[in-house]
Amino acid sequence: MSNTDIAPAEVACAASAFTGLLHPREVPLGGPRAIRVRRTLPQRERSLVGAWCFADHYGPHDVRDGVGMDVPPHPHTGLQTVSWLFQGEVTHRDSAGVHAMVRPGELNLMTAGAGICHSEVSTAATTVLHGVQLWVALPDADRDTGRDFAHYAPQPVAVPGAVLRVFLGELAGSRSPVHTFTPLLGAQVDLEPGARVDLDIDPSFEHGVLLDQGGLETAGTTLDVADLAFQGIGCNVLSLHNPGDASTRAILLGGPPFGEELVMWWNFVGRRHDDIAEYRRLWQARDARFGAVDGYRGAVDRLPAPPLPNATLRPRPNPNSERIT
Repeated sequence: MSNTDIAPAEVACAASAFTGLLHPREVPLGGPRAIRVRRTLPQRERSLVGAWCFADHYGPHDVRDGVGMDVPPHPHTGLQTVSWLFQGEVTHRDSAGVHAMVRPGELNLMTAGAGICHSEVSTAATTVLHGVQLWVALPDADRDTGRDFAHYAPQPVAVPGAVLRVFLGELAGSRSPVHTFTPLLGAQVDLEPGARVDLDIDPSFEHGVLLDQGGLETAGTTLDVADLAFQGIGCNVLSLHNPGDASTRAILLGGPPFGEELVMWWNFVGRRHDDIAEYRRLWQARDARFGAVDGYRGAVDRLPAPPLPNATLRPRPNPNSERIT
């Protein structure tokens, strides 16, 4: 998914001492009649959870009137995109020649590496569109890797009070085979009404819990839909409580603190201003670095890059994540 802001802000991504709750902001995904998404990462208070650097939550949107997802070809560098749906179906096409369907409960992970472009369009059969789009920053040693794509449908795993679907990393004995360039955790957690669940977690990981539906209390706070609760390193257990009489669904993200400085602007992840400026120049020039998407049929053939801000994009130090006390 693209960051379709027409004037995207500079994000000098860094972990911080922040421990608590992040509220989303709404942004349109495309033109004036586009669906709106709730963006929880990045924010000024916290830009990263491990290497997770971007989180959009959308839906449930009734798209029977024809206003669904239609994101023209757009570029990415230095990251992996994670598509995870709860309802609906999206067609993915990219410049590595991949044509795939995104369906509920199935992971689609695209590696941009040195450069890729892709499009995302909800299918005509989709009546409700509901899901999350997540980005993972690649470490410097791997950010110029080749384009790649992985698909994985995790089997649900029952634990007392909840069902888990682990699409990246490992949790409760369930392990995803999908390759990532830093240790990560990504899982859907469905809690029964009234359930209290204690999950054994890696104490070297930061964790974020993004609420999709229902009620949830975790990390000492109560979440609303699309809120993200953050828990720092040093904890062996993540406690989740569904206080309501309906089921709750959340996305659990985790990873060790990302120990590198980076700059994220529009759809590019780099390390300094000159990286971003060069990526933008090459995209506008239709350079082979990003390739082309075959088969997309939309009003425009690609998204143009917004103008760069009238300032130098700067990274900042990446302090350690603090343990909750």
